[in-house]
Amino acid sequence: MIDIQEPQTAPPKKRKGWAIAAALVLFMGGGALGWSLAADQPAPTSVTASPVTVGEAPPGQSPVPLSGDEPVAAVAELLLPSVIQIETGGGVGSGVIYDKAGLALTAAHVVQGSDQVEVRLADGRRVEGTVVGGDTGADIAVVRIEAGDLVAAPLALGEELRVGQMAIALGSPWRLSSTVTAGIVSAVDRSISSEDGAHTVIQTDAPINPGNSGGPLADRAGRVIGINVSIFSFSGGNDGVGFAVPIDAAYDLAKKLVAGEPIETAFLGVSGDEPVTGRLGASLQEIVPGGPAEAAGLEVGDLIVSIDGEPVQSMVDLAANIRERQPGDTVRLTVVRNGAEEVVTVTLTERPN
Repeated sequence: MIDIQEPQTAPPKKRKGWAIAAALVLFMGGGALGWSLAADQPAPTSVTASPVTVGEAPPGQSPVPLSGDEPVAAVAELLLPSVIQIETGGGVGSGVIYDKAGLALTAAHVVQGSDQVEVRLADGRRVEGTVVGGDTGADIAVVRIEAGDLVAAPLALGEELRVGQMAIALGSPWRLSSTVTAGIVSAVDRSISSEDGAHTVIQTDAPINPGNSGGPLADRAGRVIGINVSIFSFSGGNDGVGFAVPIDAAYDLAKKLVAGEPIETAFLGVSGDEPVTGRLGASLQEIVPGGPAEAAGLEVGDLIVSIDGEPVQSMVDLAANIRERQPGDTVRLTVVRNGAEEVVTVTLTERPN
């Protein structure tokens, strides 16, 4: 059962993905199969080697369109100077400098529990990093680096991704720094669940492994399109199903963290499960007394099938959608009740402490 009380990470937007409801079973079952990229491992003892339109970028960046017969090599040349390795007492992860003044994005689980981290820059320098803040629900954090001559990566802000477009992952899998792998964007607006709730991600088959956490996922122009945070795996390693937080959501959250602003949490006030009927949707099993859902007239047994006209295919999908809203936002829910559809308008509130 998912409690739809999700942290807010991004403004409302259209959603096209379907939810992976299996994630609920995996977490509750406690088996080996699951979503994971947090447990970074020691290095293996040996390794066998075997023109675009550029979107908005933060101040100080100069995105450069790339071309040529080796786009992955060109992206690596452009972005690797901005990719960092982050070391804590709990292991090793990755990050990407997005502001040459010393701000880097990473995954919240990489730096969770740490105020200071050790950062290895691409040129080999080791410097101290200060954790500015993070949101475990969105799995995004910001680290401040005190060093000169930093290179900021261009960000693909406001760009619409296409399924099948090239995707390039950079980071430190298994502590192997400055590693580059390539694949495609497998899905966009994918809804997945985690221990801290549900959120919307980019799915990719670019190989990512423990240690890639927090590193960038880039397009063929060398712009960061997402921050790698998790994988779906039977083995604990790459099975070709990885997930990244979209860069727009990550950057919006980073701005709030750096400014010291609170991370607001939208609250619908329902919990539920997958429907027992053949129809997709979010089946409500509990309405929180005094919450916005109750005030709007939602009832136990209602099946939510869309939000603002976009399909809702599971509770995970609904939870991820609510996460993208702000307290005070009004949403229109299409509800199936007693076999008939009706539209219920709900004004979301701030999640109670």
